[in-house]
Amino acid sequence: MLLSELSARALRVRQLYDAQAVRRGGRPWTAAEFAQGFAGDVGDLMKLTMAKQGLRPAENLEARLAHELADCLWSVLVLADAHGIDLEASFLRTMDELEQRIAAEA
Repeated sequence: MLLSELSARALRVRQLYDAQAVRRGGRPWTAAEFAQGFAGDVGDLMKLTMAKQGLRPAENLEARLAHELADCLWSVLVLADAHGIDLEASFLRTMDELEQRIAAEA
């Protein structure tokens, strides 16, 4: 699946969350609230990474780790859209810069 397809799917799920929030008497989340949620997901990912290295107990570790990584990706895709970032172009540009920097040090 292409990044654009993943992004479109992530945005469809965001729309479902937005509609759910309104049905429950709330409002859709702002970009800042998505970023806060992402920070929480990264914390959960860190705990699972520690468990993977035997530093914390965890049940169903592989499934939970896969789920948390997917949650983090969803957040990144939603945040990129919220800020008008072409994530694919930005990723490619950043990888080019990193490769050039690393090659220059060789």
